[in-house]
Amino acid sequence: MNFETFEPVYEAILADLGFDRDADEAARDVAAGLSTPFDLSRFDGWEGRTVAVAGGAPCLREDEEIRRAREADVVVAASTAADVLLEAGVAVDCLVTDLDKNPETAVELTERGVPVAAHAHGDNVPAVREWLPRFDADHTLTTTQAAPVGPVYNVGGFTDGDRAAFLADHAGAGRLTFPGWAFDDPEVDPMKARKLAWAARLLGWLERLRGDRFAVLDDRRDRVDRELEALLEP
Repeated sequence: MNFETFEPVYEAILADLGFDRDADEAARDVAAGLSTPFDLSRFDGWEGRTVAVAGGAPCLREDEEIRRAREADVVVAASTAADVLLEAGVAVDCLVTDLDKNPETAVELTERGVPVAAHAHGDNVPAVREWLPRFDADHTLTTTQAAPVGPVYNVGGFTDGDRAAFLADHAGAGRLTFPGWAFDDPEVDPMKARKLAWAARLLGWLERLRGDRFAVLDDRRDRVDRELEALLEP
């Protein structure tokens, strides 16, 4: 995913959720000053492999979801999904986080040599300033949803979960599986529900870009397809 392709979708997200591009860019610039370049070739081993993109929904604790993660060749965990999987004895190959829930886990993983994709956006600058310097820089990939600058990358995606899927695709992953995902969670607040709706749209877009079908979208594909037609029409 290059930013020129992602930018129109990014602009639509900003407009829908009322977020500020200038704030995202300011956060990116703060992160750039605290980061070093990351060698994306470290993910070459994901090419053609089955990658589990683990979400942080409560269902991740179910035996079947843990099994699906365990059976994958590579596990990319979004946010607190890493803690659930590690507790269950499932190795995590990459953590994708915007630093809002479990930054201590991210620190521990980088210290163990596990890559962490740490995301900077307009609402988390204090966390970026506090936590990025604590990570082992050799194992930290810093990301943005704005235009990439210097050591800060944009591989696509918006929420931790769908950004993890875009990262896996960027690395050439073969089959993607999605343990621990739930788009309709009555426990989340209205803003989180809107973000989850965007995560579904972005996964639907990624399906199209890959010529793929993700089972996680089966129960809402008609809705996602309609929304994508409106979003992507010339």
